[in-house]
Amino acid sequence: MSYKVALQFEDGVTRVISCGENELISDAAYRAKINIPLDCRDGACGTCKCHCESGSYEQGFYIEDALTEEEAEKGFMLTCQTKPTSDCVIQVPASSHACKTQAEAHEGCLKSISRDSSSTVVFSLETEQLIQFLPGQYVNIKVPGSDQTRSYSFSSPPGQTELSFLIRDVPKGLMSEYMRHRAQVGERLSFEGPYGTFYLRPTIRPIVMLAGGTGLAPFLSMLQWIRENRTDQPILLVYGVNTEEDLVELDTLEALKRDISEFDYFTVVVDKESNHPKTGYVTDHLQDAHINGGEVDVYLCGPPAMVEAVRVWFKERDIEPRNFLFEKFTSTNQTGDA
Repeated sequence: MSYKVALQFEDGVTRVISCGENELISDAAYRAKINIPLDCRDGACGTCKCHCESGSYEQGFYIEDALTEEEAEKGFMLTCQTKPTSDCVIQVPASSHACKTQAEAHEGCLKSISRDSSSTVVFSLETEQLIQFLPGQYVNIKVPGSDQTRSYSFSSPPGQTELSFLIRDVPKGLMSEYMRHRAQVGERLSFEGPYGTFYLRPTIRPIVMLAGGTGLAPFLSMLQWIRENRTDQPILLVYGVNTEEDLVELDTLEALKRDISEFDYFTVVVDKESNHPKTGYVTDHLQDAHINGGEVDVYLCGPPAMVEAVRVWFKERDIEPRNFLFEKFTSTNQTGDA
């Protein structure tokens, strides 16, 4: 048996390594050619001290000078003496560059593109090799004909060579203009990644997903992964947009609802003149039952105003979710892409 260990570096790069059931995390990292900080290898110096955000592990021998009892209780560990007993997420106090690893460069062929929505473009890239990433992460895609990149979350799950994305169609946006007017199936695009710490953690308690606009993308990736890796925890997605025309991938959500008995979703439209069943903001339709007294993992992806509004909503109700993970997306500039 082996476990997936996600190493989160200080510069936002995350690398996923495979660690055997009886293998030390430091050994697995070095086997993957990742030089995480390490010195004595005996649990005596503390150089390899990292923090385990989630997951379980067995901590071997160490002295208190290297790791205090208080640190151990808070989830700190010495990777030279630690063996995982489940999939883990570990924060490494160093940059990916210092650890001699980095996000990888890739290329993909534009396989499909849909411009059916007036506000969103959906496209997919076909790669020759599998790209290792965690559901919820993103890549930087180079805009053809320029030296600039734009960041987009995968809307497809890991483990396949076809990678899908949703992008907001921003007037005069560099990538928007290309995808809306010039992109042709068969063209090649380069991208780098994966990046980001906004990804699905172990599904061990109820989950609430809050999506704003194209912030839906990482949740599609997560949900498609859950479809193949089932959980017994309830999952609710609240998908908010400005107008009904902004709603996309509803057929995909319906299929996920049919396939995952624990999953449900509803949509909210800001435009109060709309005939949509639910109008206003996503927080207008959150109920106490959804939050489960704070014993819930909340994932939030949307524009900064939405993220701040949700944080205020929880604060005003004096509710602190067990986990609150969020990702803000903004325009590169006033005429850029999100």
